[in-house]
Amino acid sequence: MKSVKIAIKRKESAKDLPLPGYVTAGSSGMDLYADTEGELELFPGQIKLVSCGIYLGIPEGFEAEVRPRSGLALKHGVTLVNTPGTIDSDYRGLVGLIMTNLGKETFTIKR
Repeated sequence: MKSVKIAIKRKESAKDLPLPGYVTAGSSGMDLYADTEGELELFPGQIKLVSCGIYLGIPEGFEAEVRPRSGLALKHGVTLVNTPGTIDSDYRGLVGLIMTNLGKETFTIKR
């Protein structure tokens, strides 16, 4: 498989967050982290944009995708509205996840 270098820049408020990365040897995708001030509540039926606190420099001809975690969907009913979410090579804005809570309980997103 061809290796691709992607530039990652952190928003000032996200300097303490880990960079996206593979958590286990068998991970097919990198984990992202929420750049929130304190806790963020996602109420049942609510849709909310959650910042990841990073900007990506994806090379031309490539894209990045964001996908929901199956464990969050099964245990809490939390998923992404547009999945997979595409981040194009010419997009240089802040990366965010459009999350929704399909469950019956409020879900708390922590930094």
